[in-house]
Amino acid sequence: MEDRKLAILRAIVEDYVSTNEPVGSKALAERHALGVSPATVRNDMAVLEEQGYITQPHTSAGRIPTDKGYRLFVDRLSTIKPMSSAERRAIETFLAGAYDLDDVVSRTVRLLAQITRQVAVVQYPSLVRSSVRHIELVPMSSRRLLLVVITDTGRVEQRVFETAADINDESVSHLRALLNTCLDGRSFADVPLAVEDLPERVSAEDKPVAAAVLSVLLETLVERNEEKIVFAGAANLAHVDFSQSLRDVLEALEEQVVLMRLLGETGDPATLTVRIGTENQLEGLRSTSVVATGYGMDGQALARLGVLGPTRMDYPGTMGAVRAVARYVGQILAGS
Repeated sequence: MEDRKLAILRAIVEDYVSTNEPVGSKALAERHALGVSPATVRNDMAVLEEQGYITQPHTSAGRIPTDKGYRLFVDRLSTIKPMSSAERRAIETFLAGAYDLDDVVSRTVRLLAQITRQVAVVQYPSLVRSSVRHIELVPMSSRRLLLVVITDTGRVEQRVFETAADINDESVSHLRALLNTCLDGRSFADVPLAVEDLPERVSAEDKPVAAAVLSVLLETLVERNEEKIVFAGAANLAHVDFSQSLRDVLEALEEQVVLMRLLGETGDPATLTVRIGTENQLEGLRSTSVVATGYGMDGQALARLGVLGPTRMDYPGTMGAVRAVARYVGQILAGS
């Protein structure tokens, strides 16, 4: 597309996002330094409409971008709107106050929703990509134990269970030490093999308790291996006109599987993805756009976060906010 038509499309997108009103050729010529007459703008708009980048919602109205027009606008963005120094400091201070992973995720999803005025979605770091940092065993009674698994990403999994035999502090302390020696730094995928011979390393009287602990540990890794996702800011959609009903959008957001598909596969944390309108596979979300990216440590994405909103979205600002927040979350996890 020639530069002038691209400039006109960019102006239409910016004006429509700003005003939520169809944009006419005369208004474009007056508000933007396009360097051509309104007649030329009108001709170029006719070509853009014929090519499917803009459309006329009502007779005698101005034009609005189509999904194809938004896509070209995003693909041709020269820069993503950076956060101001004050905004960056506010993000860093707010997230740095978190005391554990749950608090980090909770703060992140609320912060993203507030900054972008969209629905924010944050995925917990997956256990598949996690390693064991520490195992804790806490006696709750003579036959009840609390198992706590702490990962390298700060995720905490815990389970209370009954044992078939009485337990004592010395046995629990020995078993705790054995588990941490075997598992410290091990990926979750390696845990079953790492603890395979552990029952042989405890006394006969401690074997029933050790067997119960190992059984619960392995069950925890399997059962809690699902991807956990939270979202916030659904109220931000209340004043948006969707081609589908708002109920369709909200119902879709309640499904964890849908949220996983929205965020997409976890890859390079630096990769920012934007899916616009009909590019979303789920029918109820085809009037929305999703901006998502990975967050993680040491160049490896542990999970993804992003926002969902109407296709009439401030793409440069939203993309900048999502990328900035993801970077700070990664830094916090790396320092935890």
